Amino acid sequence: MFAILPRALPEPLQCGRFTLTFDRPRVMGILNVTPDSFSDGGRFVSRDDALRQAEQMLRDGVDIIDIGGESTRPGAPPVPVEEELARVIPIVEALRDVGVPLSVDTYKPEVMRAALAAGADLINDVWGFRREGAIEAVRASACGLCVMHMHGEPQTMQQSVPEYQDVVADVRTFLTGRVDALMQAGIVKARISVDPGFGFGKSTLEHNYALLAHLADIAPRVAPGIESFPILAGMSRKGMLGKVTGRATPAARVAASVAGAVCAAQRGAAIVRVHDVAETVDAMKVWAAVRDASGRATDRSTY
Repeated sequence: MFAILPRALPEPLQCGRFTLTFDRPRVMGILNVTPDSFSDGGRFVSRDDALRQAEQMLRDGVDIIDIGGESTRPGAPPVPVEEELARVIPIVEALRDVGVPLSVDTYKPEVMRAALAAGADLINDVWGFRREGAIEAVRASACGLCVMHMHGEPQTMQQSVPEYQDVVADVRTFLTGRVDALMQAGIVKARISVDPGFGFGKSTLEHNYALLAHLADIAPRVAPGIESFPILAGMSRKGMLGKVTGRATPAARVAASVAGAVCAAQRGAAIVRVHDVAETVDAMKVWAAVRDASGRATDRSTY
């Protein structure tokens, strides 16, 4: 038995043309326009296929569409800037008026600038805005930012077992440092969200599930009086789910992915990043209904 208790809602996140509120966890749909992403590589490379998938996400109730032009799966080769631009920018331009925030998953400053000019509302950076010029590329805009923790880099991050003194504390320390760098550059807190980076240099089950179990504790500690930052959780179809369930292929991990999203919501996630939008939207609605009923009850409901 466990209780679904009401939590203080995260502060709204400024995302370019939009302000995201978190009366329920928001669902970010993954739109990979790549030939080699670990789960859906090659499915949405063509512009028409990508736009049809985005339309389906919208029908399914997606809150944010996250467009990626370079795979960050373990061992993935880097993509030249020109190629990433050619994959991403036409999709951003075509979707800019669909009514939900558009996120672009990139660590390259050149792509960040072009995506913002094309209409993107959020930059989702697996490098945590550490690349030279990344902060400068986003500073003057009103876009939202997602700062992710990654140990190493995609090409090599799983070739050795990363060492952590305390994975939760170490990830929080990293995120605190990156958020502090952004704020010192003049970026307001309301634009910033954080992501522990499940699977990114956390090669053991213990690393990943410790982060999930203590998700709320990864929120950066920057200064007294500053409320915690919205947390994004991205576990969809990842190996950490396959190892527990025995499901060898990413496509077989839909149920596990939805379960992971529910666990993340229970532990404070404001945004869940997923491949399976319809299933996750339904799960978040049910979870929020139970949370709200728990808050209205005179005694705490358990099950």
